[in-house]
This record gives sequence, C-alpha cells and structure tokens, in this order.
Amino acid sequence: MLSTDQRAEVLIQALPYIQRYNGKIVVIKYGGNAMVDECLKKAVMGDLLLLTLVGMKVVLVHGGGPEINELLSKLGKKSEFIDGLRVTDEETADVVQMVLAGKVGKSLVSLIQAMGGKAIGLCGMDGHMLQAEKLDEVHGFVGEITQVNVQPILDVLEKGYIPVISTVACDKDGHAYNINADTAAARIAAELKAESLISMTDIRGILRDPKDDHTLISEIQVSEAPALMRQGIISGGMIPKVECCIEAIRRGVDRVFILDGRVPHAILIECLTDEGVGTMFR
Repeated sequence: MLSTDQRAEVLIQALPYIQRYNGKIVVIKYGGNAMVDECLKKAVMGDLLLLTLVGMKVVLVHGGGPEINELLSKLGKKSEFIDGLRVTDEETADVVQMVLAGKVGKSLVSLIQAMGGKAIGLCGMDGHMLQAEKLDEVHGFVGEITQVNVQPILDVLEKGYIPVISTVACDKDGHAYNINADTAAARIAAELKAESLISMTDIRGILRDPKDDHTLISEIQVSEAPALMRQGIISGGMIPKVECCIEAIRRGVDRVFILDGRVPHAILIECLTDEGVGTMFR
C-alpha cells in the first residue's frame, strides 16, 4: 500500500510526461489477450480514459481476431492464414465487417462510456477513411491501403470523443476489404502526425532470447532492425509488426512502442513513467 507521500511522488514523476503529451495525438493499436480477458479490457479502457483526462488525444484502432474466428467456426468455416494475414473470401469479408464494425467496436465504445468517457465508433469505410485495393489473389478480400482520410477522426477528437476505429476499408466502388490492424494503425498514426503509436501484443516486446523475458530490448533505432531480423531476434509473426513500426517512424511518427497487453496498465507505465515495459522504436 502506497503512503500519501509515495502517491504524491508518483504524480510528480508523471508531470513531465503529461506536459510532453498534452494536446498531442496518441494512437493505440489494441488486440491480443488484452482484448479477450474482460478484466484486462476494462483496465485498458480505464487507461485510455485517464490519458484523455490529462490532455492527450487518444485514438483507438482495434482488431478482433478471436471473435472473428469464433463466428467463422459457428458458421462451419475454417480460419486460414498466409504470411500472418487472414485469407478472406467474400463470406469471410462479411463476417469481418460484422464482427469488427459491429460487435467488437460497439462493445468497446459502450465500455468506455460506462466508465464515464466519451467514445464514437468509426469504421474505415466511414467517410472513405481507409481506401484500399486488393492486396493479391491469394489472400482474397484483404486490402492494401491506398489512401487515408483522417478528417473524420479529427472531427471526433475535436468534439472530445475517443475514436474507436475498426479496420475495414473499401475501394472506389465500395467493396469491403479486411485490413491488418497493425498496418492500419501505422498509416493512421502517420497521417495524424501522432506523437506516439502504441501496439499492444501478447509478448513483452523484442527479446534477444525469446525464452527469457529479462532479455528485453528497451529501445531500437530503426536502422538496427534489419540486422536483428537477420540474426533471428525479430522473427515469425513479429516481423510484420516491426515492419509496421518502421513504416510509422519513416512516415513521421516520433516514437512507436510494442507493449505486452497482458500487463495491467502497461500503457500508463509506458507513457507516464521512466520505467517503460516494452520496446520503443525511434
């Protein structure tokens, strides 16, 4: 139990970070176990609300893989992935749109509001926020982002709401495409000229030894990433996540973090303390 003096010290230590981020946009990519566990979900939404109350402009970009898998299974469809991307036929595209823009997005909005916050759900198709074209024939209705219109997001932020964005895009003819949430968050953060992009995952960050959490690399310069990939330190499903981090940095985002979403209040620790709990790309 913290004493009164200790609590005051915690607040004082957070002051420089609050000043740094005041009025700045922070994009949170939300997924993984933090999205499935109800206690963690409530903690994350509370963190976002607190960041908003201390002056940050928070944008939440979410996935929903487990929920999509669950509904597809009920429909008798098997989930298939190639290179970390969901193979999406026309029926699966409908399910993705239904789950992300419907069930998942609205449940997050409802939770934020139940905790006293203000949130509005947006889909990448709204206001042509995310425009895309087909990535390739192998993945089906998986889109490659061709254009981002952040005006709807800015309008929502200006009114004091947290935008909760589901990553479904459309092409110029209105056809829906499934967009990888990491990719969408990186492009949105870049177009918003965000101060930071925070990607929540199911591991601590980049580890030199995947079996040892104590080997966490706390900071990586973008120029160091290719060597870490060649050494196998960045491998498997972490490669596309890191590539999205690099893309965001190169497009102008100041700092990008990969955090363990299973750690309660990881966002607050990373944003408002000296400690940090994940890997920062600069």
